[in-house]
Amino acid sequence: MYPLSQLPMGSRARLAEIRGGRQLAHRLQGLGLRVGSEVEMLHRRGSGVVVSVGATRVALGGGVVEKLFVIPLDPSPMDGNAEIHQD
Repeated sequence: MYPLSQLPMGSRARLAEIRGGRQLAHRLQGLGLRVGSEVEMLHRRGSGVVVSVGATRVALGGGVVEKLFVIPLDPSPMDGNAEIHQD
């Protein structure tokens, strides 16, 4: 589990934890983001990001992104479970 800000571009993850108050969780819920939601990293804009949640795209600022912790769904070098193929 790591901050959403560290999710590689094009990768998918499940939102595992929101480390903020009820007000932040409520605001994110209104955008379709809740614990258990699947997100895909689309763009980085400075410290902020654009993610897709289902058919919806959501832009999040850097302060919010650091409070959202995700579990990757795609194998990646960050989670230590990536497969290495040698030909």
